[in-house]
Amino acid sequence: MSAKTFGHIGDSPVLEVEIGSKAGARAKILTYGAVLRDLLVPVDGGLQRVVLGLNSIEDYVKHSPSFGAVPGRFANRIANGRFLIDGAAYELERKPGEKHTLHGGPKGFGKRIWKLGEHRDDFVSLSLVSEDGDMGFPGELQATCAYRFVEPATLRVELSAVADKATIVNLTQHAYFNLDGSPDILDHELEVGSEFYTPSDAELIPTGEIRAVAGTAYDFRSPRAVRNDAGVSYDTNFVVAHPLGADGLAFVSRLRSPRNRLSLELHSTEPGVQIYDSAKLNCPVPGLDGAHYGAHAGLCMEPQAFPDSPNRRHFTDTVLRPDQEYRHISEFRFLR
Repeated sequence: MSAKTFGHIGDSPVLEVEIGSKAGARAKILTYGAVLRDLLVPVDGGLQRVVLGLNSIEDYVKHSPSFGAVPGRFANRIANGRFLIDGAAYELERKPGEKHTLHGGPKGFGKRIWKLGEHRDDFVSLSLVSEDGDMGFPGELQATCAYRFVEPATLRVELSAVADKATIVNLTQHAYFNLDGSPDILDHELEVGSEFYTPSDAELIPTGEIRAVAGTAYDFRSPRAVRNDAGVSYDTNFVVAHPLGADGLAFVSRLRSPRNRLSLELHSTEPGVQIYDSAKLNCPVPGLDGAHYGAHAGLCMEPQAFPDSPNRRHFTDTVLRPDQEYRHISEFRFLR
């Protein structure tokens, strides 16, 4: 394990911690946003970079579309930035000119400096305290994020939180995956263990319907290319269909590169997964190794509760009360 200063935001240093597995996998994590900045996994005696990342803290602050971040207090969208808990109404901060709240607001967890905690060769933990009223959310929330390698090449992400007042919580890992370094992931093969998805309107707010994927462009029950003849792009929540296994995790999705035959399996405790094919991505600064991140440069598989759940009683329950602990575990398993 190594830690170094990656840069500064004002007078506050941003640290980068590198962890690894004995098999050779390596990850770099920033205290800014709990960002997974880089991830390398063994392939044919070498290492393959599998996530999109940036080269400076200035680039992250100005240009990152949540590359590798842990958004919060509520990942994804909340319609009109409003919700109720026990009859009490709360209104959240939004970016100027925007109608809905995304990823916890303009200064959400993915844009904060987390506190570095315990760290070893294969493990690092970070923590963050969000005050009562932060971005409009009720209650003081204490959140933790831990990255841990499980041999040979599984990155386990453990997210937890407690609060002193009833609030809402929905955390996730927002990495953009590209398994072979291609300019886009349209020829990557995707499988999603889901029979249903939650359609959304033109503003990407769920309509409230839970619709079967059968016969639609959202049917990934069998592996197929992300590219599709219908011209559909994806920023969509899928309902996780598989029950929890003996390890407490359910199979969520599988991404595979036909080019180098590397596969990524996602297993998680979470009831949904947001699949985003980065159709609108056009990063104005170079990425890792000078790469240009244009449309479809990476695929996000974000395990989480359903978007806008606080306003949909038949969706997932995202209320966290003082006598409870929020726990989210996801494993990103790289296989050949």
